[in-house]
Amino acid sequence: MEHFIVSARKYRPAVFKDVVGQQAITNTLENAIENNHLAQALLFTGPRGVGKTTCARILAKKINQDGTEREGEDFAFNIFELDAASNNSVDDIRNLIDQVRIPPQVGKYKVYIIDEVHMLSSAAFNAFLKTLEEPPKHAIFILATTEKHKIIPTILSRCQIFDFRRIGVRDIKEHLAEVAKAENIDAEDDALHIIAQKADGALRDALSIFDRVVSFAGKNLTREAVTENLNVLDYTWYFQITYLLLENNIPQVLVTYNDILSKGFDGHHFIMGLASHFRDLLVCKNQQTIDLLEVGEQVKAMYFEQSQKTDTQFLINGIDIANTCDLKYKKSQNQRLLVELCLMQLASLTFQGEKKNSNNGQRFVIPPSYFKSEKFTSEKITSAGTIAPQSPKKNEIETEFESEKREVSEPSEAIGNENTQPKTDNGQAEKVIERPQILAERNAKKVSALSLKSIQKKQEIKQELVANQPDAENLPVNHFSEEEMQAAWTEYTANVEGDGKYNLLSHLTMGVPKLDGAIIHLEFPNQTIKTEVERAKYELLGFLREKLQNYDIDLDITVNETAEKRYAYTTREKFEKMKELNPMIEKLRKEFDLDV
Repeated sequence: MEHFIVSARKYRPAVFKDVVGQQAITNTLENAIENNHLAQALLFTGPRGVGKTTCARILAKKINQDGTEREGEDFAFNIFELDAASNNSVDDIRNLIDQVRIPPQVGKYKVYIIDEVHMLSSAAFNAFLKTLEEPPKHAIFILATTEKHKIIPTILSRCQIFDFRRIGVRDIKEHLAEVAKAENIDAEDDALHIIAQKADGALRDALSIFDRVVSFAGKNLTREAVTENLNVLDYTWYFQITYLLLENNIPQVLVTYNDILSKGFDGHHFIMGLASHFRDLLVCKNQQTIDLLEVGEQVKAMYFEQSQKTDTQFLINGIDIANTCDLKYKKSQNQRLLVELCLMQLASLTFQGEKKNSNNGQRFVIPPSYFKSEKFTSEKITSAGTIAPQSPKKNEIETEFESEKREVSEPSEAIGNENTQPKTDNGQAEKVIERPQILAERNAKKVSALSLKSIQKKQEIKQELVANQPDAENLPVNHFSEEEMQAAWTEYTANVEGDGKYNLLSHLTMGVPKLDGAIIHLEFPNQTIKTEVERAKYELLGFLREKLQNYDIDLDITVNETAEKRYAYTTREKFEKMKELNPMIEKLRKEFDLDV
């Protein structure tokens, strides 16, 4: 079997112009070499697989070229690579320093490439400081790392730092297309795009994935083969889900999600992908943001087509709901139910049968299509998405909601026309009034105690009481006894109890009213009770004056705080209470030396 060389090594760039996605850095290095302006200590930092070591090798070879070398000369004797992950001690750095003193035998420079330099120990870093700051004129150090923050500041200050960036999806896809062409592989554009997205900005990872997929699919690289081999959820699922959500088809959405789970995909991965899909649809709706969509041309056309069928507010709310589900997913005890509820919320965003709440539409309403099953054939569905029950049978018990509908239903308030309303057994149209309308009508009749209407209402009642009184000249002032007053008082408290005013009832029956001429004296233990009784003073006086036929009757309400009962709560208070009733208890306590 012929020896196989992986694509990451086989197609490693040999010159700066072949380096992918790092044009700014390669141009800077080329100009520095041409202008003899190259620093002796360089630090290459960035993510994995973006070309740090490759650029270091190209630089080490290029600085020794002067046009007199043999063709294919790689100056291997002048390039020293040190892996700091396994050579991170002080002794390794001391050996390196000893080698630096020896000038090169071929070429002008000796280049020392130290990879994963952040793995050096603190002692090794300190031993390296002096040589790095003042190296021999024939020595150049190139340090490479993926974690710049782990390098001590004294090393960073002695180096010229080059930050390598992640390689874009488009650049990776174009490079993979060149590799596929060189290998005589027929690859679809979408297939290469999926590989580029999976690589996450690392070209080495992209080439490794490419080799793996080629081993699976052979010379014909298709999108289906890539998604199957990489276990990637195909974007066609998201297009299908979105169309179902726009149609408010909750049952089919849940079935489709079950199919996705049955193929082994994670629910968290699905909901994150759905949020990204909504984001891609949103950027497609404006020409200024369409460049943010990093997909192939064929898929871009599909995104553009679906974006024209979706509303911007739906996409914004959809992103918000999906992102909220994403944040709650790991903490949820029932993760599948969480995603299903999210999908039902999304399917209700475009349902216009009932007015949504103002909280970004996150309240979901079951659309009428959900009820199109045998379970609901005996019930009728109104245009608002609510179920209108048939006329109850004789042996059925009328529910509270149905009775409320009959109370507020009047011929002049019929909703819709007779053709669209449910029919009763008699063929007449049955009016369906939703519960929100019932509550609105009830609330309209209520008056807040803190509103202007409340004050006006009280004034109207007071004026009505004054108007119903006889003329001032003919007011009766019949004499009455205290027994008659007590009887009228008891009758009034009975009326208060019948009205359900139990708080006022407890205040009026707290003590015995005392009569002094036409003045009724009332005594209460605190100011709060006095205030409550004074609020009912006009109604109370009106009843007593009419009942006793004496309009000189008035109330005198006073507060006697000493009359308030003292209750014992703590152990000491209970003991003091018992001692008041029986002083011998204190003697008993002292006799037996008891503690309270």
